[in-house]
Parts: sequence; C-alpha cells; structure tokens
Amino acid sequence: MERIASFTVDHDVLVPGLYLSRQDGDVVTLDLRFKKPNTGDLLTNAEMHSVEHVIATLLRNSPEKDAVVYFGPMGCQTGFYFLFDGKQLTLAQAVALVQRVFAQGAVFEGEMPGKSAKECGNYRNLDMELAKTCCAFYTEIISGWNQEKLAYPTA
Repeated sequence: MERIASFTVDHDVLVPGLYLSRQDGDVVTLDLRFKKPNTGDLLTNAEMHSVEHVIATLLRNSPEKDAVVYFGPMGCQTGFYFLFDGKQLTLAQAVALVQRVFAQGAVFEGEMPGKSAKECGNYRNLDMELAKTCCAFYTEIISGWNQEKLAYPTA
C-alpha cells in the first residue's frame, strides 16, 4: 500500500507555520501547523472545535468564499487543513486570506458561530475566548509569512 502524502513529511523537523501540503488537480491543501508534532503539547478538543467554527465561518463569509473547499482540524491535534480551489486563488492570495481571517478571529466579537444544539453536535464544547486566544497565537506565528515560506522544513 502506498503511503499517503502527509506521512512523507518529516514530523521530527516540522515546526509551527503555514505550509503547502499538496495539490490535487485544482484543489490545494494548506497545512496550518499550530504545534510541533510529538511533543505532547497538543491542541485540546475544545480549542480545535472552537477555532474550526470561527475560522470556517470567516472563510465562508469572506470575499474569497467561492474558492473555499474545506477547513478543519488534523486528527493529530497539531493544526488544521485549509483546502481551496487553486483556479480561483493563488498561493499568495491564500496566504493573505489565512492571515486575514486569523487576525479577524483573534478579535471576533459576538456569539460563537453555530453554538446551539440545533446547529452543532457538540455545542457545549465551544468557547469563544479559547478560539480568540488560539487565533491570536497563530496570527503571530504566520505574521510576515509569504508564498516563499510554504515549503515544509527538511532538516
């Protein structure tokens, strides 16, 4: 059986940042890495869930919303994947979009999007302050990031 692409990334040298994970036809996947893998310092379920609700909402309400395919957490609890249509957004535009929505998430005002039993299967697990803290943390990490920095570290 072939190894999937994400298993070919050297997780021993991977650090928090923003990376081009893969491109499948027109669909581009960015790796939004919050935590260094295999250190025991992981995103909690509440952090992942809360960031997912806020950022998915901001992405799907952005001017670039038609290019958004998916945003969601990694099972390893170290980050998120953002999938977008590469015909509608360049890598540089996608980096700018990620930077913008995380900065917006860090100062988000109002109710947590989708925080009701009718809208979410685990709505009690959502926390707006956690989401804002995580968004501010990641905004700092990717400040100044650009298309040239999207390659995974190799050593």
